[in-house]
Amino acid sequence: MTRMSPSEALVETMVANGVTRIFGIMGSAFMDAMDIFEPAGISMVSVVHEQGAAHMADGYSRVSGRHGVCIGQNGPGISNCVTAIAAAYWAHSPVVIITPEAGTMGTGLGGFQEANQLPMFQEFTKYQGHVNNPKRMAEITGRCFERAISEMGPTQLNIPRDYFYGELDVEIPQPRALDRGPGGAKSLSEAAELLVNAKFPVIISGGGVVMGDGVDECKALAERLGAPVVNSYLHNDSFPASHPLWCGPLGYQGSKAGMKLISKADVVLALGTRLGPFGTLPQYGMEYWPEDAQIIQVDADHKMLGLVKKISVGICGDAKAAAAALLSRIDDKSLACDASKAQRAKVIEQEKEAWERELDEWRHEKDDFSLKMIAEAEDKLLSPRQVLRELEKAMPADVMVSTDIGNICSVSNSYLRFERPRSMFAAMSFGNCGYAFPTIIGAKLAAMDRPAVSYVGDGAWGMSMGETMTCVREGIPVTSVVFNNMQWGAEKKNQVDFYGRRFVAGDLKNQSFAGIARAMGAEGVVVDNLEDVGPALTRAIDAQMNDGKTTILEIMCTRELGDPFRRDALSKPVRHLNKYKNYT
Repeated sequence: MTRMSPSEALVETMVANGVTRIFGIMGSAFMDAMDIFEPAGISMVSVVHEQGAAHMADGYSRVSGRHGVCIGQNGPGISNCVTAIAAAYWAHSPVVIITPEAGTMGTGLGGFQEANQLPMFQEFTKYQGHVNNPKRMAEITGRCFERAISEMGPTQLNIPRDYFYGELDVEIPQPRALDRGPGGAKSLSEAAELLVNAKFPVIISGGGVVMGDGVDECKALAERLGAPVVNSYLHNDSFPASHPLWCGPLGYQGSKAGMKLISKADVVLALGTRLGPFGTLPQYGMEYWPEDAQIIQVDADHKMLGLVKKISVGICGDAKAAAAALLSRIDDKSLACDASKAQRAKVIEQEKEAWERELDEWRHEKDDFSLKMIAEAEDKLLSPRQVLRELEKAMPADVMVSTDIGNICSVSNSYLRFERPRSMFAAMSFGNCGYAFPTIIGAKLAAMDRPAVSYVGDGAWGMSMGETMTCVREGIPVTSVVFNNMQWGAEKKNQVDFYGRRFVAGDLKNQSFAGIARAMGAEGVVVDNLEDVGPALTRAIDAQMNDGKTTILEIMCTRELGDPFRRDALSKPVRHLNKYKNYT
């Protein structure tokens, strides 16, 4: 036991958990603890907006595999973080949000910046720790950090602002490493039996493979089976794109090759994925999910097993350990798929080649609205698909890319390929705008030796571009590609298809984003020639890696629109009142 203040207990517990960065905006609510961050070896990354702070903590944790930590002033500073914590929740990121709250003597009186902060995050946290006595500061802080890792998601540490002060005797809890196993012997044996008898096995490599550092184990299992490997939705970094068995991502704007191959499967091994609905829905007019296949699902959270898709075997275990255990059970056996291994490899190669040819030839969207927009476009407006292909070609092998939720960013799913894990970051099921840019800032800070690029539409850029000042002020160089097509494209597509092309609130008249970037102290470049796209990205990454400069690439795009990403509540409108009957 050591004599210290509650602030010191908080900081020492964070140090014990390896915390060296905290993202946020300074506030009186936690100033006593903030005062000793620096001598404890913790740097405070000062952001423009608290939502950005929580996104940065998310990106930092997803690259480092460690905790991401964010903090803000009680009340409005904390409420600003809710959206970003929700995104971290669906990304399974071990983010700890520290939420100082109003002092205990003023609670319930409607005082300045008072808010009930626990319900705000109840739906989006794995654990909520409320410090109900200063003597429990270290205990509850330690539990929040432990649960973030063990439960694979955000936790909240709620501290009344008057509980940072005083004296107490404290023992700092030390973190315990969680040893996750491969799953139960019975379920592993049942899964191995299905794989032994599979004639056309397919592996879905999910986010659990990335988080568990299990890419090599997934690769070894795939090679033994000769099984095509598809990425789960928005986890394009879960299997190396240069590998002959890689077939690209499933889900919205994913790989036709991957979809066609999984449709042939008699056994699907879903490794480290919850099989979320957005990643298995029909695409390109294809009902590709193999309804008659036997499904083996591996997930560290037992509640995910069989939740979305009917499964034959559920394995509650670590993706890396489960893949290794399955390989050991089948490695020396005669597999039903061995005889067709060479033929299957040929089919994989053919499907991938056909998809690459289609992408090369798919220069514009083909619906009549897009064709009209292309015809009316100025000479210097670029096709999004052509731009995405050029960006893909110019990407360094070790690049990290974050994507926002807009129309062009979503289409990029067809073009983003990676060689190593912890390289692709998206808002996952929460799908919030303004995600990509602050997240890549946090990712960069966790891996300063890697190029960091964000893809952002012009609408979402308006929400997040202020963090350019964070990059410049804090010396965190990144590159952001802003697709300027002067519209909220993802939702506008629904007005095209359902509402008679009556465009309400969908068009954007943008100022020069490159000019704004320069005013903030970053580099700003307008790209309006296709042949300049790749070289512009290369120069921006060179400036990032060698000169420590942030560059905003403003790509001037046509208004053509890719397929909509959701239609779950839309149908052709029916109008009953006479004054609306022309609007059908």
